[in-house]
Amino acid sequence: MRHKNDMYGDDAGRTGEGTPAIPAATVVLLRDAPEPRVLMLHKTSKIAFGGMWVFPGGRIDPEDHPEDGDPDVAARNAAARETLEEAGIESRPEDFLFFSHWTPPAMTPKRFATWFFAARADSHDVSIDGGEIQDHAWLSPGEALARHAAGEIDLAPPTWITLYQLSLYPSTAEILARLGELETKVYETRIGTDAGGIRVAMWAGDAGYESGDATLAGARHRLVMKRDGFVFENTVAVY
Repeated sequence: MRHKNDMYGDDAGRTGEGTPAIPAATVVLLRDAPEPRVLMLHKTSKIAFGGMWVFPGGRIDPEDHPEDGDPDVAARNAAARETLEEAGIESRPEDFLFFSHWTPPAMTPKRFATWFFAARADSHDVSIDGGEIQDHAWLSPGEALARHAAGEIDLAPPTWITLYQLSLYPSTAEILARLGELETKVYETRIGTDAGGIRVAMWAGDAGYESGDATLAGARHRLVMKRDGFVFENTVAVY
């Protein structure tokens, strides 16, 4: 059996474009207390990513697009709008730091191509409506990962990897400085099965990425989605 947070479809060998990915955006809001804390929202069970703990965000709507059609501006506007709608926090799109972009594989039932931004939180006061969002928490990245490992919360793979990256640095200032130094990461996810029969999500640089053969020896840039917990294997990408 596979991990319950393996959000990807069952046809690991499928190729092609699949269902067009819906443009979306999310923002990682950070504060120190005194260690870094990130705003996590708990989605209700009957919507996309239902039951998951996520960062504020959602699909990019037509009204988010500027007159010149700049997709980066549209993504920033969407992330700010969703943050206000979901958490009651006003934010400035121009302050957002774009640090990664995620696209799931073709076999994913509902696909979102998502811009990931980070920013220091202007407010710590969160207001949720109890509709799409049923709870919230300011969690340290390490605490969120530990709770996931214990089976207490559900995290989608992009959220897990982002929390892992945040957990490497001891302050909000250092997180934002490091994200600003690194090249924006583009995750075009490919799913395979390793020699032990465990499903893995692979990204550029992994030995099995181009062929989809997760059994190949060599470089690693993958999330091993074991039933009892996620394991990140990386020998090539800088975080």
